Amino acid sequence: MQDVRVINELVQRESAFADRILTEVAKVIVGQRPMVERILIGMLTGGHVLVEGVPGLAKTMTVKTLSDCMKAKFQRIQFTPDLLPADIIGTVIYNQQKGEFTPKQGPIFANLVLADEINRAPAKVQSALLEAMQERQVTISDSTHKLPVPFLVMATQNPIEQEGTYNLPEAQLDRFMLMIKVGYPSREEERAIMDRMTGAAEVKAEPVATLEELLQARGVINQVYIDEKIREYIVNVVHATREPRTYGLQELADFIEYGASPRASIYLNLAARAHAFLKRRGYVTPEDVKSIGPDVLRHRVILTYEAEAEEITAEDLIRRLFEHVEVP
Repeated sequence: MQDVRVINELVQRESAFADRILTEVAKVIVGQRPMVERILIGMLTGGHVLVEGVPGLAKTMTVKTLSDCMKAKFQRIQFTPDLLPADIIGTVIYNQQKGEFTPKQGPIFANLVLADEINRAPAKVQSALLEAMQERQVTISDSTHKLPVPFLVMATQNPIEQEGTYNLPEAQLDRFMLMIKVGYPSREEERAIMDRMTGAAEVKAEPVATLEELLQARGVINQVYIDEKIREYIVNVVHATREPRTYGLQELADFIEYGASPRASIYLNLAARAHAFLKRRGYVTPEDVKSIGPDVLRHRVILTYEAEAEEITAEDLIRRLFEHVEVP
């Protein structure tokens, strides 16, 4: 247990910068703490984040505020049906003086890239973004360019039922570590938002942390202790999405077309460690896994037509899984 104690002390020391960020963000963003924490988990683990919610819930503002807190290079790309891959990754331009083509880098070359309303762009643009997300590099003409470190895509999407949207392909959804659903603020929060946004003073976050601290924290998160039993628990949860009958969940078998991919296990392990880090602990508990589990799994469980006909959502199935899979 000596090691865990040492890691615990290290985490308590290193996680102070995350507290500074959360406090600073709260000066601008009212409520929405779970969303802010989960975006921070994405930043701490290098996992891309998809945020879904109706317009006007401060999704874009939250990402911009987080980048202000860390002096990160921030780019916002508004996705539209006529967007081209070159508008994101860049293109080659002919230089008349030199008589040669030179690459012009697109807005993807930033630490934090906000892909606003990602589900409004066509498939070609999605595939260009996919290479950047997965390989952390882009190909412009015949040359490959590495993206900056850290590099993170935070995408927002309005719920699919809205007009003029394209469903994101499953392969791309799987690249997102977390899918966060954002709901409306409470009545008290809405009053606070109204007062803050209509006041005379401009509300802006100040830099309170650096990218170096973020990269340092990533090294600490990799050391957070995760017990053998909790690793087994993570694998059991992910396997239960693929083989519910094995886990005594016969009633769910007809509703799941495809279970979560192996990325789910990797991301659940990493996200649980980052969650423990934010809670200033050097070890992972089953509660960390349960808390972050729905955000890692909701976009990876593909439902059958039967589930849709009975209006059963991925959220319902994941809740049932966590209720039934044995906790260590």
